[in-house]
Amino acid sequence: MQKYSTGGAGETRPRRLLLCLDGVPYEVIKAAKSRGLFARFNDAAGLLSPFPTMTNVALAQMLGASVPLGYESLYFNTDSQELCGGIRKYIGRRTPDKVPSSYMDDLDYQEPLPFEFLVYVAPDAVWRADMRRFRDKFRAAPHDRDFFAFLKGTDGLLHIRGPQKLNVALESLDRILNEIQDFCGAETEIVLFSDHGMNLEENRKIHLQTHLRAGGYEVKDRFERGRGKRKVAAPAFGLCGYAAVYCADETDPAEVADALTTLEGVDFSLHREGDSAVVVRGARGAARITREENGSARYSYEQLTGDPLQLAEAQQALRDAGELDARGYAPDAAWYALTAAHTYPDALANLHNSLHAPRVRHTADVLVSCHDGYYYGMSFFSRFVRLAATHGNALRASSTAFLMSTHRQFPAHVRAGEATPFLRG
Repeated sequence: MQKYSTGGAGETRPRRLLLCLDGVPYEVIKAAKSRGLFARFNDAAGLLSPFPTMTNVALAQMLGASVPLGYESLYFNTDSQELCGGIRKYIGRRTPDKVPSSYMDDLDYQEPLPFEFLVYVAPDAVWRADMRRFRDKFRAAPHDRDFFAFLKGTDGLLHIRGPQKLNVALESLDRILNEIQDFCGAETEIVLFSDHGMNLEENRKIHLQTHLRAGGYEVKDRFERGRGKRKVAAPAFGLCGYAAVYCADETDPAEVADALTTLEGVDFSLHREGDSAVVVRGARGAARITREENGSARYSYEQLTGDPLQLAEAQQALRDAGELDARGYAPDAAWYALTAAHTYPDALANLHNSLHAPRVRHTADVLVSCHDGYYYGMSFFSRFVRLAATHGNALRASSTAFLMSTHRQFPAHVRAGEATPFLRG
């Protein structure tokens, strides 16, 4: 693999513009390039976003930054055992308590705080103003250092207006980036990437809380310690293709995960088993993903009933290649080579790490991945929003963001957790 410098602008390489487009899928950028847009860029790589495919989770991984408190601004605090955050994040100034991860400290441009919410109400007006502000801020910035910008307007456009409106915005952005490179000179590298993808179809809500209540569970905003039998919390905020469920002390996550497999719109549920495994449960069956360290990471995929992640073919290919040992383990790199472009990209490492690695400070007991075309979230938002697209699940459309550069050609696929050298190096 090519080595990239870790020196900053003006030290060992020219200046770099690092620009993140919220929510733009790999396939959309690939199609835009086929129409002649972004012609100064090399081919796009698939940047594999971690599950759940949410902005702060993804960017913290991609940029080697601190993990956010929760998957969204409304989250369950496992220390105080209650729901925290929510809509108050968007009120007033952007104060330190409203900064979800340290990557935001490095941003030279992001939209004003109120627009983080308004982008989902008036996306056309917001994206146009967002791009103008970004262009003006970049042109006025010092020319001897890198510039890092995050444009959220693209996410709102896809959620509310769909891909046709996004294509208009991408044409405008292409003109702006050409102007910027003409202004700065060809030596200035532009790295364009996204945090996650989207499923580009109209979505409807899963009735997760109703289903849990019908199954005998109490859905609570707060747990009282020592009194937790069949009690769960399920924060509902943005309209996204995943759900995070937290269990009180006496509530069994495995039973909760099993109860959710029959809910319409749920693809699979995921819960921890011991210190090294997770169990995936869905309509196609159940499987156990186990990780072991033997000099390097190795994973096994044990089909308990059926094949919920559709990995039987990949597993057989590893067996035929002699990569699978007698206990069913194969090297992480071997699984990754076969599954980076799978229906569930990089499924074993991605799903295992979603519950065993610190992607958020307050990790759920059960994570739910919806089918494309379904979402979970706050009922208030769903009353006035027609959701033309969304993200959050573990499927390819949401999991595959993009990464491309005017100066470098990246590998075909890059894991979020391995992207920092390409972005910051």
